[in-house]
Amino acid sequence: MRSILLALLVAGASHASDLEARVTHGYADSNGVKIHYASLGKGPLVVMIHGFPDFWYTWRNQMEALSDSFQCVAIDQRGYNLSDKPSGVENYDVRLLVGDVAAVIKSLGRDKAIVVGHDWGGLVAWQFALNIPQMTDRLIILNLPHPRGLMRELAHNPQQQKNSQYARNFQQPDAASKLSAEQLAFWVKDPAAKAKYVEAFKRSDFEAMLNYYKRNYPREPYTEDTSPVVKAQMPVLMIHGLGDTALLSGALNNTWDWLDKDLTLVTIPGAGHFVQQDASDLVSRTIKMWLIR
Repeated sequence: MRSILLALLVAGASHASDLEARVTHGYADSNGVKIHYASLGKGPLVVMIHGFPDFWYTWRNQMEALSDSFQCVAIDQRGYNLSDKPSGVENYDVRLLVGDVAAVIKSLGRDKAIVVGHDWGGLVAWQFALNIPQMTDRLIILNLPHPRGLMRELAHNPQQQKNSQYARNFQQPDAASKLSAEQLAFWVKDPAAKAKYVEAFKRSDFEAMLNYYKRNYPREPYTEDTSPVVKAQMPVLMIHGLGDTALLSGALNNTWDWLDKDLTLVTIPGAGHFVQQDASDLVSRTIKMWLIR
């Protein structure tokens, strides 16, 4: 029995370690900006969008879990790893980030996708779904509340204001000079994965990473969004690690008021901001069960 268990463990470790050898790499042209992606599996298209500081490899466990039924395409957002890194804060406007996702979907010969996003990728996913609903089959968001919920908390919740100090720091002109690849990989727990992250961050542009904050993150004085509501037109799955200190759970309230279809909300105590890795198995199983329901 012991030898069988050992063999299974070795096989599982080997299967995980050769993911990079099994994915297919490609590039999409987004109005002259090359967007790199890694693809695994066949079936309905699932496009996965990482946040800060991260790259396509953050979705490795979810790609493994879903690739038997779906084509999982994890992108490097512009500024990161193998994607282009245009200079200038204006080149990181969320509308351009949404366009990058659309370019990837079109380059794969598809007209829509299941869109998955975490952190900044979550904001891009929300905006993609709200602005290009015809290309959004279903929407999956990890640890990024609806933009209206986040704005409300920034305007009225002193704890969220305090916990967003890091974002205000990132908006400072000299912020990029204080970063290093090793520092940015601080949150990665697995040593082998951390080495890959350090390599990816050394290929990335720190100024570009922070341009996401400089261009798109709200600035003080914070105000609540009171514009007419544009409701999401597709089913939404939200997964939120409750240990997230950057994006507090209060912003999840009232999400259902901004959707036209069903919302499934899964909160995970003990998991932090990077929920797709902190609770990778639960996140993967939840996503797969929700997609095939």
